Amino acid sequence: MSGVPTTFVAGPVKVRVPATSANLGPGFDALGLALGLYDDVAAEVVPDGVRVTVTGQGAGELPTDDRHLLVRAMRATFDVLGGQPPGLAVECVNRIPQARGLGSSSAAIVAGVQLARALVTDGEARLDDAGALRLAAEIEGHPDNVAPCLLGGFTLAWTEPGGARAVSLAVADGVSPVVFVPQERGLTATARAALPATVPHADAALNAGRAALLVHALTAEPALLLPATVDRLHQGYRAAGMPETSALVDELRAAGVAAVVSGAGPTVLALTEPPGDFPGGTGWGVWRLGIDVHGARVARGRLGHAERDPVAAGRKS
Repeated sequence: MSGVPTTFVAGPVKVRVPATSANLGPGFDALGLALGLYDDVAAEVVPDGVRVTVTGQGAGELPTDDRHLLVRAMRATFDVLGGQPPGLAVECVNRIPQARGLGSSSAAIVAGVQLARALVTDGEARLDDAGALRLAAEIEGHPDNVAPCLLGGFTLAWTEPGGARAVSLAVADGVSPVVFVPQERGLTATARAALPATVPHADAALNAGRAALLVHALTAEPALLLPATVDRLHQGYRAAGMPETSALVDELRAAGVAAVVSGAGPTVLALTEPPGDFPGGTGWGVWRLGIDVHGARVARGRLGHAERDPVAAGRKS
């Protein structure tokens, strides 16, 4: 909307964004799942400066100025919307662990895009939902986490010449996500560096079939989740860099549980409950999470008391 002045709303807006798990085994860079664990963020246009407060995950570590990923995403979105505000005040209550394979960076990016849209009076007209997905994926570099964060549910994402696209599908009853979260962190760039430039044709063919089966298993027949989550494109190549993660995936699968590396790791995602006598996971945080079906949710106003509680959302154990 070139030439049309950008005006900003008075008062704060807020957004709740879910954690996500990407790949889900064979669906490398394409499949994702929104989980019931949330970051809450509020932002307001102020006369000058950039002030960011962080509570919970990442407090004392994340930048509190323009370098914060969420602010960078807001700035990129304001550029698309036609103009920058004079200043920003941002409050983050983070519950999604940083650098664990649960989409913390995608949550920050999606929150930034959605907050910027909400702070511009006609932001949704200037940047529609499809455009928000394209922009978030461009900032992130791939759409597999930003898609479920924006849309909720189980998502299939792909990239065309015009940018990222995605669809969200309902998850069948019987899918019960459990995440095993370690203390140590992982870096997506390091995990990607472990991947070869080419893979055997037979492995690519196997993954294509299992990814297709996974869509059916997640949406209609969870009994097929164990065979549907077999992967030969990325998890094996990354195993040496996170041996504890790889070992836990193997233990869970040997117990009949559809377990995969969550995103780039090191968190492990089980799509069904482990048996009661499962001995593994000692030393890991074991969180039973629902499936988020809404995606990013925007509202007017400041964060409420419960939203400011860093342990109030999502985590069941």
